Amino acid sequence: MDKVVNLCKRRGFVFPGSEIYGGMASSWDYGPLGVELKNNIKKLWWKKFVQERDDMVGIDAALIMNPKVWEASGHLKNFTDPLVECKKCHSRFRADQTSGLIYSEKKLDSGMAEQILSLVPETKCPECNEMWILDKTLETPKQFNLMFKTFIGPAEESANIAYFRPETAQGMFVDFKNVLNTTRKKIPFGIAQIGKAFRNEITPGNFIFRTREFEQMEIEYFIRETDWKKSFEYWLEEMKKWMKLIGLKDEDLHFAEIPDDERAHYSKRTIDIEYKFPFGQDELYGIAYRGDFDLKNHQEKSGQDLSYQDLLSGEKFLPHVIEPTFGVDRTFLAVLLAAYKEEPAKSAEGEDEERVVLKLPQEIAPVQVAILPLSKKDELSSVAQKIAQDLRKNLVVEYDETQSIGKRYRRQDEIGTPFCVTVDFDSLQDEAVTIRERDSMKQERIKIKELENYLSEKFK
Repeated sequence: MDKVVNLCKRRGFVFPGSEIYGGMASSWDYGPLGVELKNNIKKLWWKKFVQERDDMVGIDAALIMNPKVWEASGHLKNFTDPLVECKKCHSRFRADQTSGLIYSEKKLDSGMAEQILSLVPETKCPECNEMWILDKTLETPKQFNLMFKTFIGPAEESANIAYFRPETAQGMFVDFKNVLNTTRKKIPFGIAQIGKAFRNEITPGNFIFRTREFEQMEIEYFIRETDWKKSFEYWLEEMKKWMKLIGLKDEDLHFAEIPDDERAHYSKRTIDIEYKFPFGQDELYGIAYRGDFDLKNHQEKSGQDLSYQDLLSGEKFLPHVIEPTFGVDRTFLAVLLAAYKEEPAKSAEGEDEERVVLKLPQEIAPVQVAILPLSKKDELSSVAQKIAQDLRKNLVVEYDETQSIGKRYRRQDEIGTPFCVTVDFDSLQDEAVTIRERDSMKQERIKIKELENYLSEKFK
């Protein structure tokens, strides 16, 4: 994990947020290469799940919605984590993720949840090492709502309270009728969205794995209730195909069926797709059968008819929903971890060395082709610059003429560039260049006039 984090900072994938001011906990900025990789992941996802299908449309809903949306969805009441606080150092922790703490939920008549805490002998604060004794050195656990609160307008009054969305899903539910009326889609069909969500996590961490600001790629697929089992299995298989497409291996994945008492309040079946991260196996994606919970609640709270009517049979009903959810930032991290390799190699002088290489799938590599003139001399750089300019029409190209060719190869290996094109002095005579393939390091001589077609075939 440390090696990948170091590479991300050193090569411009991810930077600490607000670093010149000492940073901010759980805040990260995507650098020049990181934004390319992230955008490529999103483009590939959108192409596969939206553009290549005739049963899917997309939307881009607002980040701040009417607060009544979150009342209807249950987030104002149920979107909480158990919080404990050390009385000595005043550090706060999630009770369900703190070593030595065991908790369970007991539902009260009010609908709120009370945390009942059992302390394992000799439980200590992870920060100050204080021995924890409930109600003496440890505060009684409380429920902490994860919604980010803000205010609409100049006055910070309760009537002006609004919230940053904690998920993208509700935008698709409240726009369901508008989408239905404008697209005339027939059940089954889906609405997809890629966008930011915000959760006031108590204990974020593990680099970009758990942050307060994150991005989701999400689908709400509307079906008849009788078809939910078949549809659930179908979308689970589609998620498996996606993970294979982005280079995640089966042996690093685990599919966890969530039991009844641990599922979200809206879910009738949930599977968490977990990935073997260096810090442990944890959730990467999820798929849930939400039933008609959301449309039914929004219909009741808004007074609007959100039902679907079959034009042929006249049948009218509230659709049920299958929800595949993909975290963009966690995908980014898993892809980097899966692609990161350390391999024996030979230097330009023929000496044994180790190379670091990101074996990223070609479809998402931040740089597709690097153009490397062997020398900075004008006769070579002019040819190399012309090649780079021509290839940029269809490919993402990086031009690099600093340091030795061996070091430049290593630099491109580290950022996952699939192909390097070297322009040497022979190129001035034979009008050909050397193409080096990242994974095998094999080299091939290609005529400059054939280069564009050659690379187009490689990236087809």
